[in-house]
Amino acid sequence: MAAQIDNADRLILDLVQDNSRIGLDILADKCGLSVPSVQRRLKRLRDTGVISKEIALVDPTSLGFGMTFIVMVELERETLHQLDAFRKRAQAELQVQQCYYVTGEADFTLICTARDMQDFEQLTHRLFFNDGNVRRFRTSVVMDRSKVGLSIPCKE
Repeated sequence: MAAQIDNADRLILDLVQDNSRIGLDILADKCGLSVPSVQRRLKRLRDTGVISKEIALVDPTSLGFGMTFIVMVELERETLHQLDAFRKRAQAELQVQQCYYVTGEADFTLICTARDMQDFEQLTHRLFFNDGNVRRFRTSVVMDRSKVGLSIPCKE
């Protein structure tokens, strides 16, 4: 069952998606609510899973990860067990930032990061070449990170 979200909740979500460290007093002021009301709403949004995680976005180049790749992965067989096995391997790999089970020519789309091409090649060995169920993978090298985020539009 979907959580009940009103306009004040939507505004809170919009503001915390932009800056999760925004102060309760500022949130309350911008929403026209009291600080305790904002605290209760945030707790409910977290407890119900509407806010699933609060993270810091780190500039990958500041840690030497200057390359991003979009990888389309096609599996040989698609039993539930094999899909789960690949999904778990992708989730366990720190250089895989996002993993999507998709329709179309590929079975999975991965967003990966690497320090350089040699680092990415090592990742391909771990994820693809060492997995007998990977039929093929196609890679696109990201030329420019024009927009990066996971924000969800909150306004109706």
